[in-house]
Amino acid sequence: MWKFHRAIIAAGLFLVSTSLTQAQDVAAGETVFKKCKACHAVGDGAKNKVGPQLNDLFGRTAGSIEGFKYSKAMVAKGEEGLVWDDESLAQYLSKPRSFIKGTRMAFAGLKKEEDIVNITAYLRTFSTAEDAAEAAPEVEETKAEVEQDKVPKQEEPKDAGKRSAGKFGLGRLVTPMEIAAWDIDIRPDGKGLPNGRGTVAEGEPIYTENCAACHGDFGEAVDRWPVLAGGLDTLTDDRPVKTVGSYWPHLSTVFDYVRRAMPFGNSRSLTDDDVYALTAYILYLNDIVEDEDFELSSENFGDVVMPNAANFIPDAREAEAHYANKGDACMADCKPGPVEITMRARVLDVTPEGDGENDGVGNID
Repeated sequence: MWKFHRAIIAAGLFLVSTSLTQAQDVAAGETVFKKCKACHAVGDGAKNKVGPQLNDLFGRTAGSIEGFKYSKAMVAKGEEGLVWDDESLAQYLSKPRSFIKGTRMAFAGLKKEEDIVNITAYLRTFSTAEDAAEAAPEVEETKAEVEQDKVPKQEEPKDAGKRSAGKFGLGRLVTPMEIAAWDIDIRPDGKGLPNGRGTVAEGEPIYTENCAACHGDFGEAVDRWPVLAGGLDTLTDDRPVKTVGSYWPHLSTVFDYVRRAMPFGNSRSLTDDDVYALTAYILYLNDIVEDEDFELSSENFGDVVMPNAANFIPDAREAEAHYANKGDACMADCKPGPVEITMRARVLDVTPEGDGENDGVGNID
């Protein structure tokens, strides 16, 4: 404890002798660090989490905390002589995967130079975890009204909005605005996509604030919420991992579902640009795109091909005899011979298994 008291005192004396602006930089850095707190701890009593603790970061050789499982790439960088200082940390925080190819850290990086400067100043103070107030994310005002303004104005039918003159006088004709509010489905060919755009880097903080609490910081899922990333080449395994990257055939499904139903409990609160950015970040988590600056838009949406798209086939039920002949459906003794169990729920991932607190969670750099 005394170690960090001295660090805080030293930092305080330093700030007294500097400008108020620099003191504000440290406070701003504390805010930026909230993006990191899910995986990293700093301050008195800080321990390794999904990522290593960040006390005494400056002057430390990369990949050198004993007992923490770093990526091979991070360990190799340390062996090559990488020592964390202001310059090397700035390069890493701006583009982690570019600075250390093969790092496990999926964070897209900080795009604003001021954020990097501020978080560096904050980490240098070695503030305790208690000092870094965990302020709740600001609740944004719903943006559905903003999206509503984008709906093209249409001339309403003469009787739109008027009560029906039917037998019971119930209901009325629906208005074009009401239809447009519900008509938001996106087809695999991109028909129905709204205008908009968003980058991987812009999607990362949106994901952190709205999705990570359930789906994990990197799509690995928390508790029994759905896994969003990983699972590539597991579909033929006894326990396939069905994720956006390993299983979903069309990107339009991701966009449509996020836009329509997410965030959980606050659906339709994201702008179209937010949904494009969030979809781009989910692609990034699944390594379908690798550039943090990749921008997804209505113009290039159709260029993205999902890894499992070829394994889905068209619905040909209309060609089957029952549908083609419009016959009656079989309701009893439809299968000759005894019925056999061919698959069990646990194999289909319907029944949860495992008691581990960190099931499915791996270390990052």
